Amino acid sequence: MKQIVLFFSFTAVTLLAFAQPKKVVADKIIAQVGDKIILKSDILNAIADYKRQGAEAQLPANPECSFLEGQLIQKALVLQAEKDSLPVTEDEIEAGLDLQIRQFIGMYGSKDALEEIAGKTIYQIKEDFRQSFKERKLADQMRGKILDAVKITPTEVKAYFNKIPTDSLAYYESEVEISQVVLQPKATKEVEEYVIKQLYDLKRQAESGVKPFAQLAKANSDDKGTEQQGGTLSLNRTGKDFDKDFTAATFRLKDGQISPVIKSKFGYHIIYMVSRSGDDAIVRHILKIPPVTEDEVKASLAKLDTIRKQIMDKRYDFGEAVNRFSEDDNSKFTGGRLSDRTGSTFLSIDQLPDKEMVVALKDLKVGDISKPQAYINERGTKMVRIIYLQNRTEPHRENLKQDYNRIQGRALEEKKQGVLEAWFKEHLPNYYITIDKEYTTCSALADWWKYATDL
Repeated sequence: MKQIVLFFSFTAVTLLAFAQPKKVVADKIIAQVGDKIILKSDILNAIADYKRQGAEAQLPANPECSFLEGQLIQKALVLQAEKDSLPVTEDEIEAGLDLQIRQFIGMYGSKDALEEIAGKTIYQIKEDFRQSFKERKLADQMRGKILDAVKITPTEVKAYFNKIPTDSLAYYESEVEISQVVLQPKATKEVEEYVIKQLYDLKRQAESGVKPFAQLAKANSDDKGTEQQGGTLSLNRTGKDFDKDFTAATFRLKDGQISPVIKSKFGYHIIYMVSRSGDDAIVRHILKIPPVTEDEVKASLAKLDTIRKQIMDKRYDFGEAVNRFSEDDNSKFTGGRLSDRTGSTFLSIDQLPDKEMVVALKDLKVGDISKPQAYINERGTKMVRIIYLQNRTEPHRENLKQDYNRIQGRALEEKKQGVLEAWFKEHLPNYYITIDKEYTTCSALADWWKYATDL
């Protein structure tokens, strides 16, 4: 049971499966664990969907074997979860289904478009997913029950590291640990009023039917993440992912309504309510960010220069300056510290968000604070910042002193994998298992064949 199988065991049910037009229809039962059956179509359709979603390069050499093992693992975990009476409430399942439906609607633009593509009603789509959602939830809970108590000691980490051949140790380029204080230059009142007027004109065009809202969003929105989808967003009233003023304005709308111009931390918006169900909504929006001139940028740079001098004069430390002044939500609540997707605060040069930051760090020593710098963020907004270089590593081979957290994470995953494999070897004899003789050549299923009969 290789590590890759754990990945497939929890992703074998592809999310777009219902909408794919060319499905393999094969109702042959190819495996069974207890009373849980696995169909040939489950495997072939999952592989086909995986390829259609552009993930073909990630498939193993024998995908049918790996997907089948993933399904066997999931079915065994579900059986044990049911035996152990692990709780999965209907409310949890319903919430998961609602979230998935919101994502589908956001992807296809509207409830009607989704139903047309699927050839089913929203209710039917949810019912199609209900059992698979429940099984995935049960399997996740069982896996958690098996592994949550697994810890690793420094001695075990060292032993894991010592097993790695010296010539196989990873080589890391120089990495930096940095924090920042970020300000957003503000446009003048006159410019903001002009932008508001533009949005009201777009609102009139949409309401009078001159152009569809989606077309107006594609042509005019400053939200580069949604403009090509006609400004489509999926949100929940209780979610924390959206600006509170944007969310409040959204849930004052009825289906088909367009909001007045509202202000958020990103700029000014008009919002079109596509559909709403309780605390869930699908909307389209048009964002306009009031442009700033060099004068506003210079004023923000001057303010940051004052903040920098006050830090250097020990009026307050960098973390306190972040709390007082920074306007970057992504780093404000981490002391201004940047991190990668894994949560590591050590970033290689190619992980830095923009080339201007690379230039700013070039001549800094550890403990230095950069001069104020203007840049464009990922939303295309003009911002200014100062950067504090907290740490810099030299290029090096992996070692326990500099890379302990990385090594510890891998060692823990290896230990968890061993615990999970041991659990399966202990429990497989207790299950009724059948596998179609078509899969006798699958080396990945060797442990399962010990206790299985062929169909």
